[in-house]
Amino acid sequence: MYKIHCMNNIAKVGTDRLGDNYQLTDKLEEADAVMVRSAKLHDTVFPKSLLAIARAGAGVNNIPLERCAEEGIVVFNTPGANANAVKEMVILGMLLACRDIYGGITWVKDNCDDPDISKKAEKAKKQFSGIEIAGKTLGVIGLGAIGAMVANSARSLGMKVLGYDPYLSINSAWSLDRHVKHVMDIEDIYAECDFITIHIPATPDTKGIISREAIDKMKDGVVFLNFARDSLVDEQAMAEALASGHVAHYISDFANHASANMKNAIVTPHLGASTNEAEDNCAIMAAKELKDFIECGNIENSVNFPRVNLGPVTSDARLVIMHRNVPHMIGKFTSIISDFSLNIENMSDKSRGHTL
Repeated sequence: MYKIHCMNNIAKVGTDRLGDNYQLTDKLEEADAVMVRSAKLHDTVFPKSLLAIARAGAGVNNIPLERCAEEGIVVFNTPGANANAVKEMVILGMLLACRDIYGGITWVKDNCDDPDISKKAEKAKKQFSGIEIAGKTLGVIGLGAIGAMVANSARSLGMKVLGYDPYLSINSAWSLDRHVKHVMDIEDIYAECDFITIHIPATPDTKGIISREAIDKMKDGVVFLNFARDSLVDEQAMAEALASGHVAHYISDFANHASANMKNAIVTPHLGASTNEAEDNCAIMAAKELKDFIECGNIENSVNFPRVNLGPVTSDARLVIMHRNVPHMIGKFTSIISDFSLNIENMSDKSRGHTL
């Protein structure tokens, strides 16, 4: 019986997929695996029994990845499981930036007791007029699961779309609308696009990638959308660009003191993946990843260990060994196994950085 500890509320449709050999526990110290959403784990002391952590979502900046690798804890995420939910928020963000929908709604609420509201609305609506997104150019930085879906939806809405991703995967490339133009220089996005949306992971290398210099290179009146991570943007530089009018709107899903006080910013409280469907999809995918690792030793969608997949266990046993990437270790392991008169039917050896 394996024990799973949930650090946050995980959709029941996901935990139910674990099956009869698994039991939820309130005690971290007895857990074989953890399921988590937004709980911060950097200061958490993990028990030696812990085999894996599954993040029901894409971002893993709340998990100490290197320490987990050192302790032999495989960390999974669920890329693409919430992609549609985030895509819809991006499209909404563009519409909110083009049309003063919020201003119009506020006006109606403020005048709801006026018996002549319908008559006055015809005059008032002029102050809320906007532009259409059809015919405008959208730049998508990062063409993974979310970025590709945003690009395709924008094309369906009549937009011209430029995409930048130096690490574009074959699967993502096949999923893109053939009219999405893949550019090799991010500065083409800055120079040509009326709207720019970013969909890349937050890492030390990408922190502040939307710098003051990058913002200065963008078209006057650009709308910038950030549903990835706030750390990707130099928010002081963004605030100044908004104040000057160089950037028309900053649409961010990350409410903090800086973004909440920006002129012409539209900020939401991290709602990108907050749909019932996305939470269910992430929970189901996280449960599947944990089961496949615990029962079969397979690793899919890990962010700190290499991908290894030998399929279902069809022999008497499967041995999973994690170790530092140093010479001669494989020979030592196989020698020990042969000392017990055991035969190795099949073997996969994968590395990722310092781990194997």
